[in-house]
Amino acid sequence: MSKINRRHFLNQSAQKITALSAGATILTSAQKAVSASEKIVIGCIGTGGRGKALTRGFANFPEVEIAYLCDVDSEREGVSELATKLENNQGRRPKFVQDMRYILDDPAVDVVLIATNDHWHGLAEVWACQAGKDVYVEKPISHNIWEGRKMVEAARKYKRVVQCGTQNRSAPYNQKAKDYIESGKLGTIHLCKVYNLKGGKPFHIGPDQPTPANLDWDLWLGPAPKRPFNPDVRDGWKLFWDYTAGDLADDGAHQLDLARWLIGKDLPTRVHSTGGTYPFNDDRQVPATLVTTYDYGDLVMTFELTQYANYMSKTDDDIRNGDLFPYWPQNATRIELYGTEGMMIVGRHGGGWQVFTGRGKVVAQEYGRVPDHLHKQNFLDCIRSRKQPNADIAIGHYSACLIHLASIALRVGEGSTLDFDPEKERFNDRRANQLLKRKYRKPYVIPERV
Repeated sequence: MSKINRRHFLNQSAQKITALSAGATILTSAQKAVSASEKIVIGCIGTGGRGKALTRGFANFPEVEIAYLCDVDSEREGVSELATKLENNQGRRPKFVQDMRYILDDPAVDVVLIATNDHWHGLAEVWACQAGKDVYVEKPISHNIWEGRKMVEAARKYKRVVQCGTQNRSAPYNQKAKDYIESGKLGTIHLCKVYNLKGGKPFHIGPDQPTPANLDWDLWLGPAPKRPFNPDVRDGWKLFWDYTAGDLADDGAHQLDLARWLIGKDLPTRVHSTGGTYPFNDDRQVPATLVTTYDYGDLVMTFELTQYANYMSKTDDDIRNGDLFPYWPQNATRIELYGTEGMMIVGRHGGGWQVFTGRGKVVAQEYGRVPDHLHKQNFLDCIRSRKQPNADIAIGHYSACLIHLASIALRVGEGSTLDFDPEKERFNDRRANQLLKRKYRKPYVIPERV
């Protein structure tokens, strides 16, 4: 159903919505494009570290007004200070709400930023599109493959501009890397290695506890299964399948998207994963060690993950913002492309790239810069032009599918190599197909027809 009954949606927290009209429904008609003279009014959903950074970044654009801050935790650290800073800068204090549907119900809001926990991204994007809002949604854009396809359908049906938070798509140095590859100078690429080799520590869950008064735990869970409040689950949510796929979905999402763009591929026809929670063998569900192979027929791409290699490091800020390259052997988030004529190593988020031939000879290179501002600018430009942005939702869907393919292949287990139909977005394996979609908890349900 395209119309959303507010009374049905908010029956879990009715005491918090008495100020709203009982008969209100979320908008389903597409809003007009924002004219060049109008402010772009934004509601920010999720005010954790990434949510605050996104909000501050968009607030730096003079054409933007931040109208709402939203978080299920009414006492989220730093939100009051952020609201005060925004008030000083724009002359109006943004409203704070716990439930994003207040924002979606406000026709004055043009855009929503979705920086919630990963398991909320899909439903929030669908609701926002149905409400006539343009959307910036953080990576990974979806919790599962079926959900990602529904996000694309919603964006197209309601004619929304949806930008995914994979900023590498807006980096000039990455475009130059792609241009170099397409020039043929690297030869034909048959192997691409994607790395996410990071450090970490063991994770353990303590006992369940009473829900804090400031937290709407039901809203926090959203589409995920009902469970008692546990602070370790809340803080360590990235380690549970109900909410995401670990660092494969977190940092790994950036490298997989960039690699997929550089090699010019969408979805593979075969996938194999091996790994587990070792060396920790702790209370996490997602892997601490993982190797996945994606078979594209004429090209093999691998993804390697660790959560214990504390001697590896992401690209430093002085490299991201300067004329320097990482020390590639210990760069945790690099991409290696092996062509018939040379090898290219690419760093994400400003790491730059270099091309090597024999004996370490560098034959081409480009320093990088952090593309965050350019990615936001591209989104704002597309809100006015109605063109598809650099990281359109369909692009984000295919990249997120690589995450889901890897996690499904691991969870099916037994060393399985799974055949996958890119057109139908289905496996040849019944167990794997059962993981294409989650069971949504009412009323937080994405319908078959968005």
